[in-house]
Formats: sequence, C-alpha cells, structure tokens
Amino acid sequence: MGSGEPNPAGKKKKYLKAALYVGDLDPDVTEDMLYKKFRPAGPLRFTRICRDPVTRSPLGYGYVNFRFPADAEWALNTMNFDLINGKPFRLMWSQPDDRLRKSGVGNIFIKNLDKSIDNRALFYLFSAFGNILSCKVVCDDNGSKGYAYVHFDSLAAANRAIWHMNGVRLNNRQVYVGRFKFPEERAAEVRTRDRATFTNVFVKNFGDDMDDEKLKELFSEYGPTESVKVIRDAGGKSKGFGFVRYETHEAAQKAVLDLHGKSMDGKVLYVGRAQKKIERLAELRRRFERLRLKEKSRPPGVPIYIKNLDETIDDEKLKEEFSSFGSISRAKVMMEVGQGKGFGVVCFSSFEEATKAVDEMNGRVVGSKPLHVTLGQARRRW
Repeated sequence: MGSGEPNPAGKKKKYLKAALYVGDLDPDVTEDMLYKKFRPAGPLRFTRICRDPVTRSPLGYGYVNFRFPADAEWALNTMNFDLINGKPFRLMWSQPDDRLRKSGVGNIFIKNLDKSIDNRALFYLFSAFGNILSCKVVCDDNGSKGYAYVHFDSLAAANRAIWHMNGVRLNNRQVYVGRFKFPEERAAEVRTRDRATFTNVFVKNFGDDMDDEKLKELFSEYGPTESVKVIRDAGGKSKGFGFVRYETHEAAQKAVLDLHGKSMDGKVLYVGRAQKKIERLAELRRRFERLRLKEKSRPPGVPIYIKNLDETIDDEKLKEEFSSFGSISRAKVMMEVGQGKGFGVVCFSSFEEATKAVDEMNGRVVGSKPLHVTLGQARRRW
C-alpha cells in the first residue's frame, strides 16, 4: 500500500532517512527508468526493483534512496501518482520495521466505493484527517473492486476518519468506513455469529453410490431442506462430499448432532456446519504459516542427493566424504530399522560448492558402490 505526505503540524516520522517505497509499478519498469524519473528531485544513492528470488520476475514495487531526506520528502509530496510507462505509481516512506503495519493500528477499511475513485482521489479524501502512511484501492483487471485501505500514522487519525466518513455518500454511493480487521479476526466473528444461525451443512466421507436423492432422503428426516447437492468431478463421479441447506437453523443443528460420526457403508460420516469462505481462507493461512515456520527451521543451503550408498556409510562418513567441497550445513543418510536405505542428502552453503561436489563425486566409488549424485532444489523436503 502506499502514499504519504507531511503532517499539517510538521511532525513527520522519518521511517528510513531518505528512502521511498514505489508501488504499483508496471512489470517493464527498470532500475534505470526509476533513476531517470526521480533524479530531477535530487541526488540518488540507488534505485532498486524487487524481484522474485527464483524466477527474477519483477514484483511490482521497488525503492528509491535519496542522498538527502529533504529531496525524498519533496518527491513524496509532488510526484505521488505520477506515471511511469503509462501507469500511476504510489509512493510512501520506506518502513524497514514492519511492526506498525503488522499491528494494524491506524489502519481503516473502506467499502462500497464508486469505481471512479482511484488511489489519488482516496488519498486526498482522507488526508484531511491525519498523516497517511499508505493507501490503496484494491483493483483487478476490470478496475476498482469497490474497497480500499488507508493506513494512518496514529489511531487518533484513523478514528477521526471513521467518525467523519462512515456513512457519507461519495459519488451517490454510501460508503462504509471502519477499523481494519485481520482475516483471522473477521473469520472468528463470522464463526461466532454463524454458529447460532447456520442452515447450511457440510457432509463428507460417504460412498461413491451416494447421489442427491439418497442424500436428501437421509437428511430430510431432520427438517425441510432448501437444496441438497453431492459434488461431482468433470466425469460425473462423486467427490465424496456434499451440502445440505435447511430451511431452519434448528433442523441443521439437529442433523449435525445426530449424524456426525455415524457409520454408513463402513465409513464414518463427517457432518458439520458449512464454513464461510473467509473461515476457509483463514484456515489455509494458518496451515501455510505452520508450514512456513517448519520450513524456516530447516537447515538452509543447496542440497545434493546421493543414491546407491554403501550400507557402511552413516551421517558422519557421508559428511566426511563431501566436506572437501565446501561448508556443509547438513548431511543425512536415510535410515530404516537402524540400517541405511542407500540414499542421503548433503546441504552446501552455496550453489557453486554443491555443483562442484556433483561434478566430482557422481560415479565415484565409495565403499563398494559407485555413487549417483544429483543437484536438488533449495529447501526440498525429504
């Protein structure tokens, strides 16, 4: 998200002495183009386009580092929403410490916006209430999606914006302005509210012969249904789950209490409240975060994979055989019931070291067998 201007009282926070974040960049924008665009504002230390570490594709944002803070502030105040390659970019102070952003303090959410309101209009609409760190109208290929975020540098400014702007009509549309809530918080609110009112039931783990009529027959015992659907693949085969929507919450709740865990055709049914989309997304985020933390805890490095290991080779011997090629963060022989399975992994600190080990060790006889050594991908799981 991004834009910013000085506080009317002059109490500007310098997040990084003279560095600006540049967002919403066209994929074809280069460091040289950024340099030429911002050089008239003052002497620059460097410009940088951020790229994917694997594909090297641009990520749509970058940084401009000025030599003097005054020049950076001038650029922020006069060049925000200018064009590069025909596309307006957004500026904000670079914030290397992202604790403020992650805290959500001072962040507000706006919805039901008219499609004509863009980042520039949003910024000037809300800048009267305080210093804006960033603002963004969320868009897709068809333009504005009708909602946006504005992050102020203080909770007081955010509260002023909510007080004055919530319910106001902008371009004949009444907008909602409220405190930003993280997805997990919104999901928890939906979950709490829906538990007392839900009518849609999720069913899974039934046999392939289950169809809409059989599912309806099973669930209609608990009350009248509005719809019953077994989900099928492109070939018409049941995916083993479906949905039942009741007319009343009481019928849905009774079905869940009675049928969940019931055995049918040798399978145990799962019957529960159908989750809303926001709840499913929150659960996916939690799973992803757990996987990310687990992956982060793994030893870093570039792995090579070794097959056809002699039964006498253990972790220490494997590390000893490959240590001459560079720094090793991990050497592991895969074991089964106390005996080597004939393959293992060695992680080097650099790609060059790993490549050299592959070139020199592939085919070499260690113990009584010739090794098969290949280069892997960083952080691949075994």
